[in-house]
Amino acid sequence: MMNGNILEIKNLTKRFAGVTALDDVSMSVTSGEVHALMGENGAGKSTLIKILTGVYKTDSGDIYFNGKKTVFRDVSSAHHAGVNAIYQELNMVAGLSVSENIFISRYPMNRGGIDWKAMHSGAQKLINDIGVDIDVYQPLGNYGTAKQQIVAILRAVSMESKLIIMDEPTSSLDDREVHILFDIIDKLKKSGISIIFITHRLDEVYKKCDRVTVLKDGKCAGTYAVSELTQYELLTKMIGQKNISMERIAAGRRTGKNDTLVEVKNLSRFPSVNNVSFSIKRGEVVGFAGLLGSGRTEIARLLFGCDLPDSGKIIFEGKPLAPGSPHDAVAKGMAFCTENRREEGLFPNVTVQSNLTACALPRLTVGGFINLRGRKQLSEDYIKTLAIKTPSDDQLVKNLSGGNQQKVILARWLATKPKFIILDEPTRGIDVGAKFEIEKLIREFSEQNISVLFISSEISELIRNCDRIIVLRDGMIAGELAGKNISPEQIMQMIAESKAEDAQVPGQEGAER
Repeated sequence: MMNGNILEIKNLTKRFAGVTALDDVSMSVTSGEVHALMGENGAGKSTLIKILTGVYKTDSGDIYFNGKKTVFRDVSSAHHAGVNAIYQELNMVAGLSVSENIFISRYPMNRGGIDWKAMHSGAQKLINDIGVDIDVYQPLGNYGTAKQQIVAILRAVSMESKLIIMDEPTSSLDDREVHILFDIIDKLKKSGISIIFITHRLDEVYKKCDRVTVLKDGKCAGTYAVSELTQYELLTKMIGQKNISMERIAAGRRTGKNDTLVEVKNLSRFPSVNNVSFSIKRGEVVGFAGLLGSGRTEIARLLFGCDLPDSGKIIFEGKPLAPGSPHDAVAKGMAFCTENRREEGLFPNVTVQSNLTACALPRLTVGGFINLRGRKQLSEDYIKTLAIKTPSDDQLVKNLSGGNQQKVILARWLATKPKFIILDEPTRGIDVGAKFEIEKLIREFSEQNISVLFISSEISELIRNCDRIIVLRDGMIAGELAGKNISPEQIMQMIAESKAEDAQVPGQEGAER
């Protein structure tokens, strides 16, 4: 094993039901290093972390920790060895004191039971060493996310951790809180504790990390010193350029429509959306490009009323939308195909017909009774129109392929006769043939004068199908591309290097830049 490594992973492979989540992955972390683990959704980061923390067992490969070949049989064995993870969703008990949360399940004991004095003094020493203002006697719930996260770090330190895994630790923090967290990371590093730092924010990698390992499609795309790569080069290794420069189907489509359908003004919701403004014309296909965590889905949820904005306005056909009201959005002619198809888009244990007609029931209901014949006809019409492969509309939707499930969701919204459709990752997890059919439907929407907001992690999809592409970074608009200016190089350059203070707010005209 290489001298100075606290962790070395050799040829790690993990499969789930025939799907390879990790494929021969190797990486190392040195003592006192802040090591970034990067990759798009589905790259294998979560699987790797769960193996390192004893949640999953590896199928093959070896893990060396602190100089010894190690098998983490469960979470307890990982903790005992000195590996702890701090997840984005903190596993804390709000009603217990700060001290109790730090030493939970490991309370110091004396003959009378819990040694409260020893526990509080131990917690206070940890807090003094870090240099933060936290009262060990206060319930943890009295503090915000940042200080709760600090307490989670102190809990890991109290367990004599040698390696702490931080999963998106800054996702819910403001700039001041991020600065405090980074100061703590510096102190941990100086004390010899190693950190695996998972983030989708490229700037953070360059501010805090020594090296970066990139995972792509379950494989290791390489480990690099952060100083060796520009942000553009790192982004390219994460996303790749395979098939990225495909012919633009949207290039020949007329985009001269002047009637603005959707207008967003200064929309904000902390911490994910910051002062976003843009507009979409009738029949226009506008794409959102950006890394996971850039604010794409969060903006879509605000548009459809799933979440309440902190400030800003959404105007639809010249009239304000009621904030936080999906009912108002649907009534005015909006539709939303969520990225989380299984949990938010489908009713898995009911039929294709029930799923497809769910949003059209108000117009199929007369005198309090559903027109069953009309419902059946509507279902069969859309199955035929969208070429949904199912034995019948009585088939349970969970038995369909992912691509056909996605078509059922699209059909459900088309049955409401929408004027505007939000498609959030509509081709994720479906085969190539189904992707082509979904893209064909997007073009047909435009030809029918239906506006589309198309969110995709695949730049090639956006390039092929969008009239304009709005590039997002850290919850803000980094820039906009239209027509001949749309290219993979331009998009990735904006994602990688544009700064918030230089971000341009797209004009209503969508002119080429």
